[in-house]
Amino acid sequence: MRAYANGIFPMSDARDDPDTFWIEPEQRAILPLEGFRLSKSLAKTIRQDRFVVTADTVFARVIAMCAESREGRRETWINPDIEDAFCALHSIGQAHSVECWLDGELVGGLYGLAMGRAFFGESMFSKATDASKVALAYLVARMRIGGFELLDCQFMTDHLASLGAIEIAQEEYLDRLEAALSHEYQASVVSAPSPSSAAGAAGAGVWGALDRALAAGAASPDFSSSASSSPGKLILQLLTQTS
Repeated sequence: MRAYANGIFPMSDARDDPDTFWIEPEQRAILPLEGFRLSKSLAKTIRQDRFVVTADTVFARVIAMCAESREGRRETWINPDIEDAFCALHSIGQAHSVECWLDGELVGGLYGLAMGRAFFGESMFSKATDASKVALAYLVARMRIGGFELLDCQFMTDHLASLGAIEIAQEEYLDRLEAALSHEYQASVVSAPSPSSAAGAAGAGVWGALDRALAAGAASPDFSSSASSSPGKLILQLLTQTS
């Protein structure tokens, strides 16, 4: 957690490589929460609730599936040490997953680390058309309603660029990171003997705000009553409303 608070993150060269090293890229990919690119086809998929979307229900399965080799990517950077570390972070409420289900099958998802008002996206997978895009859309909506500010994507890909991600210099990234991790939150991460004590620190985003909104059927009194008829409609309202 201290590493992430200082702008670096772990990777390995391969799934079976026992070595883990730290990365600080010169260019950093982020996805501005107000700049998520919602295509008409993706909006239709979300509105129709084609996927059942959950959070934190099968974290270990999500990271395991992100670590699998698949067509177009023979190797993965997620070795067992990284996988174990993130499962431990999930057990204390710091790491989270978003899952997409189709006919009862897990077909897409993503996972990452939440600290302060930042979410560090680690990896995603998709076994059905638009599943990872829907997972990311739900993540952005979750972050917007929960008061998060920074969505770190680490490295730019064509997939992320198509959804609105941009590249910034590491120096600018560190400035944005410092703003997203309030001084109170940074102090709790550095000084706390256990990272779990930082989970409720001042200045942190609220991961569960979307769950409460979905349960209530509306995110705020300003939302129309039609949002309560569908999780997808509520997500679309969160993604398209202006601040």
